[in-house]
Amino acid sequence: MLEASSYPAPRELPASCEQENKWIYNACCTVEFSNKRPLEDGEAVASRKAAKVLEGHERREKMEALHVHSIVHTDQPDNQYQADCLHALSIAQTSQLENHHQVDNQTDSSSLINQLGRDLSISCLLHCSRSDYGAIALLNKSFQSLVRSGQLYKLRREAGIVERWVYFSCNLLEWEAYDPIRCRWLHLPRIKSNECFMCSDKESLAVGTDLLVFGKGIESHVIYRYSILTNTWTSGMKMNTPKCLFGSASLGEIAILAGGCDPCGNVLNSAELYNSENGMWVAIPNMNKARKMCSGLFMDGKFYVIGGIGTGNSKMLTCGEAYDLKTRTWHEIPDMLPAQNGGAVVTETPAAAGAPPLVAVVNNELYAADYAQKEVRKYDKKNNVWITLGRLPEQAVSMNGWGLAFRACGDRLIIIGGPRALGGGMIELHSWAPGDGPPKWNLLASKPSGSFVYNCAVMGC
Repeated sequence: MLEASSYPAPRELPASCEQENKWIYNACCTVEFSNKRPLEDGEAVASRKAAKVLEGHERREKMEALHVHSIVHTDQPDNQYQADCLHALSIAQTSQLENHHQVDNQTDSSSLINQLGRDLSISCLLHCSRSDYGAIALLNKSFQSLVRSGQLYKLRREAGIVERWVYFSCNLLEWEAYDPIRCRWLHLPRIKSNECFMCSDKESLAVGTDLLVFGKGIESHVIYRYSILTNTWTSGMKMNTPKCLFGSASLGEIAILAGGCDPCGNVLNSAELYNSENGMWVAIPNMNKARKMCSGLFMDGKFYVIGGIGTGNSKMLTCGEAYDLKTRTWHEIPDMLPAQNGGAVVTETPAAAGAPPLVAVVNNELYAADYAQKEVRKYDKKNNVWITLGRLPEQAVSMNGWGLAFRACGDRLIIIGGPRALGGGMIELHSWAPGDGPPKWNLLASKPSGSFVYNCAVMGC
C-alpha cells in the first residue's frame, strides 16, 4: 500500500472556456487491522490474505479508472499511442494484482509490472501524457518512486518527447497552468511568502521540471521553486550574485540569467548558468555591456540578450549580445533591438516606462511583438533587420508592454492577455504557427480572470 502522499491528478474538464477545474489531491488510504487479542497462526494467514485481496481490488479500481482516462482523449495524433500504452499497463497490472495475493512474500516495490519488465514498462510510461503521471504514481511504491525521482522526464528529454504547458500569474502569489494538448486549466498551490515578496518586482523561469520565481524578501532576494514532481513550492535556493530585472531563458535542463540589478541597485554585466539536474549555479563570463530590464532567449544553440537599460543611461540599449556555450565567449550584435512605435528611433524612447522587449523563438527564428502598434515582426539574422509580418490579436492589451505575455510554445507563438473591465476581466490565450503568410491567430482558451499577466513561463518536459 502507498503511504499517505498527495499527487495532482487532473480530472476530465469541460471546455476550456468554462469554469476552471480544481486539482484533485488523491490520498492513498492505509488499511489497518486492529484486534483485541493476538491472532493464531491460521488467523494471521487469513488476515494477510484478506488484506492482499482488498489491496488488489483497490488497485484494480485505480487501473480501471486510469484505463477509462486513457480512452477519453484521442483528439491528438499521439494520444492513441498514449492510450494504447496505458491500456497495456492496465491489463498487465490487473493481471499482476490478481496473482499478487497468492505470493505471500511478494512486495509492490520489487518491480513495476512483472509481465512487461521494468524497461518496457518505463518505455510505455515515456509515451504517456505527463497529465497521467499523477494517477500512475498512485499504483504502488515503485511507480510513486519513479515519478517523483524525475527519471521519466530525463528519459523523455533524451528521447525528444516534450509536452509544453503554459504557466502564468494574473494574481499576486497565485499561479495557473494551461495544458494546450488536453485543453485544461490547473491551479497551482499558493506561494506562502511575506508581503515584501508579494509586492516586489518578480521574474519567472521554467527549467527542467521546475518553475522558478525570483523576487525580493525583507532582507534579501528570494527564489521560490515549484516542482511538478511534488506539486509544492520551496525556497532557500541562492544564486552566486543575487539580482533582479535580468534577462533569462532555458534550454532543456539548463538556464542562463544575465544582467539585472544587485541589491544596491547597481546595473550588472554578470551572468550565471543554472542546472536543474543538480541544482547548481555556475558563473559564466561577463557580458560586454551591463544592462537591466533586458530579455533573454536561446537560438541556434546560443544564448542571446537583447535590449535593456545600461549604466547611467535612461534609454534602451539597441545592441544585443550572443553567448556561445562551446567557446564561452560573448559577441556583441549592433542594432539588434526591434524598433517600437511603428519604426520610431529606439534611442529616443524612454526605456524606464516600457517593458523589456517582447521576444520569442520558434524553430530557431526570432519574433517580436510591438505592443504599441500591435504588430508582430520577424528577425532577419543574415541582414540584421526586422520584417513586419502582420497584426497581433486585437485583444492583446497592455500598459507599455506590461501585463502582456509573448512566448513560444513548441512550433507556435502564443499571446496571453485580454481586455480589461471594471470588476474583473478575461484572460485569453491566442496562438499562431508561423508560416509563409501573415499571422492568423487562433483562440486557444479563455476564462474569467485578472487580465494583467504579471509573469509567464513555458515548461517543456
